[in-house]
Amino acid sequence: MKKKMSDENESRISGLVEGILDSYSRHGAIGKVDSVRQPGKDVIVGILENLQKIIFPGYFEAKNLKSAYIKYYVGELIENIQYNLEKQLVFAFMCTCDCESDGKEDFETKAAEVTAEFLGSIVKIREYLDTDVQATFDGDPAAYSFDEIIYSYPGLYAIMVSRIAHELYRLDVPLIPRIMTEHAHSLTGIDINPGAEIGKYFCIDHGTGIVIGETTVIGEHVKIYQGVTLGGVSTSGGQLLKGVKRHPTIQDYVTIYSGASILGGDTVIGEGSVIGGNVFLTHSVDANTRVTVKNQELQFTERGKKA
Repeated sequence: MKKKMSDENESRISGLVEGILDSYSRHGAIGKVDSVRQPGKDVIVGILENLQKIIFPGYFEAKNLKSAYIKYYVGELIENIQYNLEKQLVFAFMCTCDCESDGKEDFETKAAEVTAEFLGSIVKIREYLDTDVQATFDGDPAAYSFDEIIYSYPGLYAIMVSRIAHELYRLDVPLIPRIMTEHAHSLTGIDINPGAEIGKYFCIDHGTGIVIGETTVIGEHVKIYQGVTLGGVSTSGGQLLKGVKRHPTIQDYVTIYSGASILGGDTVIGEGSVIGGNVFLTHSVDANTRVTVKNQELQFTERGKKA
């Protein structure tokens, strides 16, 4: 009896395997069988963790960081990031290249050059994040210290990853910038495309549900709240819209409150403006303008009775 059940199970599994293999042949676009190696998400997340240690020294180490050996500590982190990022860049270049003329050696040379240029941007990333921490502290009366913001604020983490990923995006790195920002998205609920250009003193308050599209341009001293969408008017054009400015421009000193949606590549929110909660905008706003939704009529009925 047991042998019969075992034979039936083996036959069932064999049938399942054959069906799946047939699916591979019919839907090959979503598979990578016999393809080059892909970038490893775990390794990329590890690179982010090491960059976080460099950007905020003394915050995320397992032991106290002493000035006496910080030079060697940072050097070791840089060496680790350089080694792993170069390898992941080679995988990313190889698996996204349509040309057959570029050999692995060419990709290795390109990866080394891109990695060196990216590592040179760490000082700039720290400079910008310093202003982001300050803006968050100045703009949030519930923040009691920089430590609280750096350790625990999801908005700052999403901004940090965005700034790292954007530098790689600028260098035309495929796959890896998006893997980074989607990792932050999964942890924080904040979706910032690595292509978005974000100025200094950027503050995200609460943050859950924020969406910032690829071609968004954000100036300095901008503050946005949870549920804000800086998106496109329509995505029905699909791939035909690639490279087109389809997300809004937010100028300096703008505040955007929760639930607001600002859409369209031609939409510009002028400097010093305030966009109220649940506002839906598809056209530009002049500088120093306050946009709000007129109070909706509230209806109160006793429970159990029809309106």
